[in-house]
Amino acid sequence: MDINITEDKNNALLNRRELMFDATFEGSTPSRIDVRGKLAAMLNVPLELVILQKFENSYGMSAANGYAKIYEDADRMKVVEKEYVLKRNELPEAEVVEEAGE
Repeated sequence: MDINITEDKNNALLNRRELMFDATFEGSTPSRIDVRGKLAAMLNVPLELVILQKFENSYGMSAANGYAKIYEDADRMKVVEKEYVLKRNELPEAEVVEEAGE
């Protein structure tokens, strides 16, 4: 997956960066967590502070456009963002495997 950032604004009032981007990919549409991971790696920011607000592609295309927000700290993110947006961008929890009989 290749991501090209088309617009990068700093929103000092809300302590975040706002990004518009285009993504190209092969095969099926990448998951939200994959896109967030790629953005976090590209911009060298923690994955937990990246909110993927919009990611949509046209039918039959191997390209999509999106809108992401990168917060400076988690406390500000929890105050500003709506609960459903935070839930949509939660990281999947690692499954805990407990051994039987111990």
